[in-house]
Amino acid sequence: MEKLVIKNLHVAVEGNVILNGVNLTLNAGETIALVGPNGHGKSTLLQVIMGHPRYRVLEGSITLDGKDVLAMSVDERSRAGLFLGMQYPSEVPGVINADFFKAAINAKRKEKGEKLLSAMELFHILHNATKELNVSVDLANRSLNEGFSGGEKKRNEILQMMLLEEDVNMLDEIDSGLDVDALQDVAKQIVALHEKGKAFIIISHYPRLFELVHPSRVVVMMNGVVAIEGGKEIIDKIDEKGYEVLALEYGVKLEKRDEAMKNVSIEFCPGNGSF
Repeated sequence: MEKLVIKNLHVAVEGNVILNGVNLTLNAGETIALVGPNGHGKSTLLQVIMGHPRYRVLEGSITLDGKDVLAMSVDERSRAGLFLGMQYPSEVPGVINADFFKAAINAKRKEKGEKLLSAMELFHILHNATKELNVSVDLANRSLNEGFSGGEKKRNEILQMMLLEEDVNMLDEIDSGLDVDALQDVAKQIVALHEKGKAFIIISHYPRLFELVHPSRVVVMMNGVVAIEGGKEIIDKIDEKGYEVLALEYGVKLEKRDEAMKNVSIEFCPGNGSF
């Protein structure tokens, strides 16, 4: 992967225009901290990149190394190297975690013409990954997210990320619901993949995660566009003064937006390593 390029992206959902011309480039090995007030398009952007069917692209393009992402199905996007760690992971009764992981990994291997994963290999991989993440390997024998606590759901998303090792990893408030120790475990895995050259777009409202993962740059979304870009000083200003003061400082007229789209649900898509 060389770069993910978003140009002039306009998006609506259920009759509401959420994105108003987003321009953003993610380079290989880069980590972007994607921040902004609630309702201003952060989660929408990640959902559109991954292919949520309820969002309608009105204008613009998304390309991954020159390939048209918008022309791909959701599972094609996953096989192309995109991963989304969701803010609200769905519970899928009857689908065992280990079976889901195996199907997702083998879909990638099949795409690359590699040997498919055996049950014994899966056990070995899961044993190592759960040990690194400080979770019980028994998590793999439970139904996907069924009865999981908020923290367990987020750790399970990170476990998927670790197993798949995609080129572009989009994490939507992956730190919510995590205690201090779990946050450090999650951050450690993000850093480990980053050191392998993987790229990240990370949404969070809390500076602590960004202190642990050291983003390459900070992107602030306001009014459905990329309004401000900079370094760590942007996060410090937000934490100290809030978004309204930041907007005034950069000459941005901050719209008042509701959070009607915040909880748009995501249905489980069999065969897609990201859902």
